[in-house]
Amino acid sequence: MGSLEKPAFVESTYLAPLIAGALAGISVDVALYPLDTLKTRLQSEQGFHKAGGFRGVYKGLLTVATTSMPTTALFFMSYEATKKLGEPLVAPQYAPLVHSAAACVAEVLACVIRVPTEIAKQRKQTYVGSDKKSSIRILVQAYRTEGIRRGVYRGFFSTVARDLPFSFLELPLWEFLKTQVRRHNGGDITSFQSAVCGAVAGALAAAATTPLDLAKTRIMLAEHCAHTTKLRIKPVLRSIYAEAGVRGLFAGVAPRLTAFMAGGFVFFGVYDYSKLLVNNYMGS
Repeated sequence: MGSLEKPAFVESTYLAPLIAGALAGISVDVALYPLDTLKTRLQSEQGFHKAGGFRGVYKGLLTVATTSMPTTALFFMSYEATKKLGEPLVAPQYAPLVHSAAACVAEVLACVIRVPTEIAKQRKQTYVGSDKKSSIRILVQAYRTEGIRRGVYRGFFSTVARDLPFSFLELPLWEFLKTQVRRHNGGDITSFQSAVCGAVAGALAAAATTPLDLAKTRIMLAEHCAHTTKLRIKPVLRSIYAEAGVRGLFAGVAPRLTAFMAGGFVFFGVYDYSKLLVNNYMGS
């Protein structure tokens, strides 16, 4: 992969992150989808084997593939735009706070697309019946039986609560590691080095936020339930802790950490390299 030395021309605030984010999203989702399926089944209340075990690990891939591009495109476009607005307003030592704030804004916007996708994907991953269920059918059924907020957007706040801390940790850590590499590399960084920084940042953030991811998974996999108070993060985590202790709260941490380490490498490497190519093309 090539060098990420900043080109002489002014880079695009919107178009480059939009295209690069879309390419990064589809690359990492398609490559690492089986690990995500195994993680979801490990976290399922019905148990790994009853949720499908190692069978059909690509269930729901089409849903993710068709929505990952707009989701990650929106995320990075929002992140880069917010970062560019905030960085000139603060001293360099406060840049990580700007990166954290930009990541939070981007995550909330991306969740508008991500949550319905996750609902369809995870219910498909754990469905073991004989009838074929398309993602659209799953979402229509969720809407008819539970409505928009408790059906199609079930787990929205738990997803935001999981993803905000994740991005709050991952993006500033990625930017910090890249800054350190540049400092020891004459101000330059290659896309491979950026990918390694992304792998480290992704792994650390993924491990730290596993309990929140577990709660989100349990909430999304729950079918229609009259006791809606049980479908909140605190009661879910309390119930899991009572059943399995601290070990239960970190169910699925190994595949999650592995997936995000590999995913961070692919995601940030493809993103930075694609952004460089777009900027070079626009400046030619």
